[in-house]
Amino acid sequence: MPPRKEKVREIIDSAKAALAGEDVSDEFKDSMGAVMDLVTVLVNYVGLNSSNSSKPPSTDPHRLRKSRTAKGRKRKPGAQHGHKGSQLKQVENPTEIEEILVDPKTLPKGKWQRIGFEKRQVFDIEVSFKVTEFQAEILRNAKGVEFVADFPIGVTEPAQYGDGVKTTSVYMSQHQLIPQARVKDILRTQFGLSISDGSVNNFNILAAKKLDELGFELWARTELIASPLLHGDETGTNLNGELFWIHCLCNDKLTLFHFDKKRGKPAMDRMGVLPHFKGQLVHDHWKPYFRYICTHVLCNAHHLRELERAHEQDRQKWALRMKKFLEEINEAVKKAGGELSDKKAEQCRKKYRKILRAAEKECPENLRQRAQTKSRNLLERLLAFEEETLRFMEDPLAPFTNNQGERDLRMTKVQQKISGCFRSMMGARNFCLIRSYLSTCRKNGVHPMEALRILFHGKLPDFMS
Repeated sequence: MPPRKEKVREIIDSAKAALAGEDVSDEFKDSMGAVMDLVTVLVNYVGLNSSNSSKPPSTDPHRLRKSRTAKGRKRKPGAQHGHKGSQLKQVENPTEIEEILVDPKTLPKGKWQRIGFEKRQVFDIEVSFKVTEFQAEILRNAKGVEFVADFPIGVTEPAQYGDGVKTTSVYMSQHQLIPQARVKDILRTQFGLSISDGSVNNFNILAAKKLDELGFELWARTELIASPLLHGDETGTNLNGELFWIHCLCNDKLTLFHFDKKRGKPAMDRMGVLPHFKGQLVHDHWKPYFRYICTHVLCNAHHLRELERAHEQDRQKWALRMKKFLEEINEAVKKAGGELSDKKAEQCRKKYRKILRAAEKECPENLRQRAQTKSRNLLERLLAFEEETLRFMEDPLAPFTNNQGERDLRMTKVQQKISGCFRSMMGARNFCLIRSYLSTCRKNGVHPMEALRILFHGKLPDFMS
């Protein structure tokens, strides 16, 4: 069994101390010191997980589910005491009624009179497709001139798919993130409808085209620019083996994704929102965000993870104190209804600065080493951005974390796990546009299936008007 991280660090510290007393050349000492620093970095990397870095929980080795506890006692699986349950209930108007009559042969001798029925209902699903044939009347006059009635709008081919097929296909492909081959298989096996991979892809293209024609993206940009609060985040993705980026700007009512080759300010400018935004922007301290003139709010979930890493890997005691203190402030803000009093906020600021003053002694600038660089960088950031870190204390609008942005981006990572990569810029852009629309509709109480039905009828939901 390999030694624990703490043991490895003890061995390295002992080796460094022994090496300092050896009568060897300075070049050898420097070389050995570099090797031991490299070992330290590797040991620290192995120790990274979702609680002390930005790595997702799915990458944690031997990941265990958190215990179900409530007020110090273990909770049993299933619904808890006091939970208001729900059950299937009979409906007044069933789709069909099937009477079951008593076989007269099974009755004892005597006169029997019907007094009613005992009712039981079975809820089931019947999936199928229908074919509607439109027959346009043709009239001809005495001179041989023919006149044909107009077909309904959108009925242009001898045989074509209806909006229900398109809605279902795009819903499965773009919302449920089912690969196109499996969408094709579901439509064939469950609905009896033979359809090609190309048709599934064409439905996605058509949905994106309708969103362009109806001006959804322009509407979303305008609404986001006028919003008092935005969450910003970005994540890497793959386009035919090349690194690209999906940018996200959102709040509790809107979502907008943007696909770009770049991660920094040029890409954010092309997204068309932040250059005009003047409200509060929540982010994870990615430096290009600070190039925009707005009020900045830093994500403390990132701070908590970085503080956890500094404590675990660099043995920084101040980091644990700061982590616990930020969590305490957050709880106090919740209990206070969203903001602290001026007096309480000032007390918190003083304690915040006190912890960082102690940290400067424990992690001084002149002792910055390779194993301590991240801790020192974090310390300097907390010192320089106190206002942005603690804004949540006094402003009810400012959140403690950037969870909204991370949550909205999460499904794009699921898409990558399922499909691996995008095959074209158009496919990636269409995905971002449709996902923006569906996420925005869901946040406003419109189910994605209903949102797509409305879209294929050539409209946008009423809340977008």
